[in-house]
Amino acid sequence: MSSEAPDDFGAAEAVVSTRRRPSIVWLIPVVAAIVGAFVAWRTFSERGPQVEIAFETAEGLEAGKTAIKYKDVEVGIVEEIHLRDDLEGVHCTARMVKSFAPYLNEGTRFWVVRARVAGGQVSGLGTIFSGSYIAVDPARDGEAEREFVGLETPPIVTADQPGKHFVLRSRKAGSVGGLRT
Repeated sequence: MSSEAPDDFGAAEAVVSTRRRPSIVWLIPVVAAIVGAFVAWRTFSERGPQVEIAFETAEGLEAGKTAIKYKDVEVGIVEEIHLRDDLEGVHCTARMVKSFAPYLNEGTRFWVVRARVAGGQVSGLGTIFSGSYIAVDPARDGEAEREFVGLETPPIVTADQPGKHFVLRSRKAGSVGGLRT
């Protein structure tokens, strides 16, 4: 009988050979890792700048929910709210959209828009249902800034309103009724 003949049970011997290339099954995790790395890179590269805004109180603000808006367009969101070290106020850490970065300059102003009734004026009634948000008045000129002190009341005039802005100074306190143009 020859050595290649079947054994007593009629089965032939198995021949074992080694494969020179990896299995196609390994292609799935490699592709998944490449896609995951691309998504992570794209998410990180599209993130806007982070800013710190100091306020006296966090009334109406919620981390992860409070939007930062300019002309009713969301340009950022509050990520964290924490107490200042001296307990004299709060700091809001916010992430702005990338396209708003050129307007985060030293003259940029932030304030909380909430329902207010003061001095016979009513403002912010829309926030009763939608919740408070932080409004921003961007500055087009000046040095880039990432730390701001928020206003406690909305400004009377914002940069997007047409006209001229004047600063009046006087050596004596009093009325400006005697001024002539």
